[in-house]
Order: sequence, then C-alpha cells, then structure tokens
Amino acid sequence: MTRDDLVRLLEQYRAGIEAEVTLLHQLAEIARHQREVSKESDFISFRDVADMRDDLMRSLVSLEEDLRETRQILTANREQAHTIPGYDAVSQRHLEAVRLVNAILSTDQQSMSALADAELARRSAVVSLERGETTLAAYRRVLSPPVHNASLVDKLG
Repeated sequence: MTRDDLVRLLEQYRAGIEAEVTLLHQLAEIARHQREVSKESDFISFRDVADMRDDLMRSLVSLEEDLRETRQILTANREQAHTIPGYDAVSQRHLEAVRLVNAILSTDQQSMSALADAELARRSAVVSLERGETTLAAYRRVLSPPVHNASLVDKLG
C-alpha cells in the first residue's frame, strides 16, 4: 500500500468518522429524549422518538458498512498511516465516537429501567383493580342478596 493510497483512505475515513460523530450526537440527544418520555410513561411520544431513532440508526449502520473496509486497511497499515498528518485527529474522532456510543448505551439502560418501573407500576395497578373488583362484587352480593322466595310462588302459582 502506497503512502498516497493511505492518505486517500485516511481522508475518506476522516469524512466518514465526522459524519458518524454527527449522527451519534443526534442519537445521543434522541436517547436522552427517550429516557425522559420513558420516565413520564409517555408512550405516544416514545413511539415517535423511536421512529426518529430508527432512521438515524439506519443511516449510521449504512455509513459504518461503508467505512469498515477502510478502517481495516488503515488498522493493518497503522505504523505507516500514523506518519500521515491528520492521523492523530482522526484517531481522536474515532475515540469520541466510542465515548458517544458508551454514553448512549448508558442512557438506554436508564430508559429500560424506567420502562421496567412503569411495567411494575402497571401490573400493581392491575392487581389493585382486580382486588377492588372482587371486593366490590362481594359487597354487591351483600347489598343485593338473591331472592329465593320468588321460586316458591312460581311453583305454587
């Protein structure tokens, strides 16, 4: 691999990693928004935000597929690529992308925890309603006992 080839590949990777970092910043913002709507149990907003997130994820995956081979070549030729001006800046952007992914995953864990808490609250509410329904049905039977004497009249009359 010639130095000119590596310069060209490094420039391609720089442009790609810049685009990825931009998408990851947008994704981080959406993840924070998802966490908030999860805490509020606002599932209508959550669905809308999830759709936006899906769009961003498709773009990110597509971009990553395009960069994978370039990254592999640069990694395989790291010693030579490291001598090219701008390599350290590209490496820093790559590390920033890794940090953003970790932050997004952490935010997602918080969202999942909030959703699990909401599910527990929902189940508790269902149990409470069922218990209340059973109690109310028993109370109704006390207030309105079935009339058995009418059957006697039916038989005699």
